[in-house]
Amino acid sequence: MTEIQTRARTAEGLLPASGSTGHEWWRTAVIYQVYPRSFADSNGDGVGDLPGITTHLPALQELGVDAVWLSPFMTSPQRDAGYDVADYCDVDPLFGTLDDFDRMLEAAHALGLRVIVDLVPNHTSSDHRWFQEALASAEGSEARSHYWFRDGKGENGELPPNNWESVFGGPAWTRTTNAAGTPGQWYLHLFDSSQPDLNWESPWVWEQFRGILRFWLDRGVDGFRIDVAHGMVKAKGLPDYTPEQRGGSLSGASVTLEPDISDEEPGSPMWAQEGGHAIFRDWHKVLAEYDGDRALCGEAWVSPPSKLARYVRSDEMQQTFNFTYLETPWNPDALRDVIAESLAAFNGVGAPSTWVLSNHDVIRHPTRFGLMDGSPQGHGIGPKTPYRPNKALGLQRARAATTVMLALPGSAYLYQGEELGLPEVIDLPDSARQDPTWFRTGGERYGRDGCRVPIPWTASGPSYGFSDSGKSWLPQPSEWATMARDVESDEPDSTLSLYKLLLAEREERSLGGGTLEWLEGYGDDVVAFRNGDVTVLANLGRASVPLPAGEVVLSSEQLDGDELPTDTAVWFSD
Repeated sequence: MTEIQTRARTAEGLLPASGSTGHEWWRTAVIYQVYPRSFADSNGDGVGDLPGITTHLPALQELGVDAVWLSPFMTSPQRDAGYDVADYCDVDPLFGTLDDFDRMLEAAHALGLRVIVDLVPNHTSSDHRWFQEALASAEGSEARSHYWFRDGKGENGELPPNNWESVFGGPAWTRTTNAAGTPGQWYLHLFDSSQPDLNWESPWVWEQFRGILRFWLDRGVDGFRIDVAHGMVKAKGLPDYTPEQRGGSLSGASVTLEPDISDEEPGSPMWAQEGGHAIFRDWHKVLAEYDGDRALCGEAWVSPPSKLARYVRSDEMQQTFNFTYLETPWNPDALRDVIAESLAAFNGVGAPSTWVLSNHDVIRHPTRFGLMDGSPQGHGIGPKTPYRPNKALGLQRARAATTVMLALPGSAYLYQGEELGLPEVIDLPDSARQDPTWFRTGGERYGRDGCRVPIPWTASGPSYGFSDSGKSWLPQPSEWATMARDVESDEPDSTLSLYKLLLAEREERSLGGGTLEWLEGYGDDVVAFRNGDVTVLANLGRASVPLPAGEVVLSSEQLDGDELPTDTAVWFSD
C-alpha cells in the first residue's frame, strides 16, 4: 500500500475552512436549488409551482440539505423564465400566491430548512411599471434616469449608443418609438430586449431595492441569491468594448459573463465595476437589521477567486458562487489548484468558499464531464451538435466529482435533479425550446432548456410524477423512468443513495467547518487530501492505483480489492 505523506500547497500550511472563525449557518450549509417551474406541479397546468414545492419539502429534508434556494417566482411575463420581473413584491399566478409562499416558508422552517429567494436587480421586465413610466416620459426625465436611455449615434441616431452585445446574442441596445411614431432613444439590455437594465447611479433605484429586501425579510426569508451581481454597475460613459473571445457561462460571440480582471486591466465596462461593492455594503446593513444570520449570495462571474473574494468582504455579501470551480475541467492539477486558490482567497477575507457543479444556466455536470470536445457554457447542446457525451463516463465522473466536492470545507450548492444523476436533455425538439438564447441567435445556440426539463419523481404515472395531468412545459425523456426518485430510493448503489450518504457523513463529521490538508504519495493523477478524520482520494487518471489501509466510509463506485479505479473517489476514516 502507498504510505501517506502530507504537505501543504501554500506557505501558510494548512488550508482552513474559509471564515471558520464564525458559526453562522451559511458558512457550512449545503443549499439545494429549486427551479420552481420544473420541480413539482400541483395544479396540472404543466408548470411547477409553490404548493408543489411545499409537498416535496420532506424529500429535501430526507436528502440532508440545510437550505433551499428558489429561482424566481415573482410576477413576470416569463419571457426569460421569471428572470424578467414585473413586480418584485408579489408571486406570479403561474406559481401561486403570496399565501402559498408563506405556507411554503412555514413548512420549510418547520422541517429545519432555510429559504433563500432569487433577487434580480440588474434589470426588470419591460412590462414593469417603472419601465412603462419611463417609456411614457420625456427624454431626460426622472423616470428615464432609472434605466439606461441614450441617444443613438449616426446622422439621425440610427446607430446604437455603443457596440455592446447582449449575452443572449445580438446588440445590447433596442431603439424605442415615440408616441408620434418617430424613432426615439435607445435603452440598454445586457440580456433580452424585454429585460432593460436598471441604472444604479440613481438613488431612487437604491431606495426601491431597500424596500424590496425588507418586504421579503419581513416575511421571514433567510437570504437572497443576487442575480448578475457583477453587472449592476456600468463603467462611466458606457465606452465601446471589444473583448477577446473566451469561454464563460452564457458567453456570446464576443461577450462573456466572466471578466478577466487584473490590477493592470480593469476588464469589460459592463462587468465587475468597483462601484458595485457599495450596493452590497448597503444591503449588508439592511440584512443586519434582522435576526437570524440572513445571507446574500452573489451570482458573480468573476475570476480568479482572488478577485471574486472582493464580493464577500466582511461588510458585503456573505457568499458568492465559485464558478471558477464549476468550470474546472476533469484534470487533477486544475482541480487541486482551484481548491487551493479558492480556500486561500476566501479565507483571506473571512468568508466561506462555496462549491458548485451545476445550476439552471449550465450544462448538467454528468453530461459536461462526458463531453470529450467540450461545449461553451450557455451555448448548450442539441440534436445537431456534432459531438455527443459518453453518458456512462460522464455519470461516473460526476459521482466522483460530487464525492470530492462534499468533502471540502465551506458551503456547497446542489441543483435539483443532480442527486438523481440526471443528464442534460439533448434531444428536445426545436418547437419546444423557450430559452431567449435560441431565438436571439436564430437557433445557432441551443441555450439552457436542456438543464431545465422537469424532474422525475416516479417511474410510472403521468410526467413521471411531476404533474398528475401528465403535462410538462418541456418534454421529458423516456430515460427519466429509470432515474426517478422512487426507483433510486430503493437502490443502494444509486446516485440518490450516494448523495444521501455523502450528506449524512459530511454533517456527522463536520466537514463543512473542517480543515483541508493535502496528501502526497499517490501520484500526479490522484487528488488526495484530509479533512478532519476523513481522507479523500480521487483517481482522475487512466489506470487504477493502490488503496491505502484504512476503513472505507464511502466510495463513488463499488471497489474491487485494494485498487482505486479510474474516475472514482473514496473517503477513508482515520
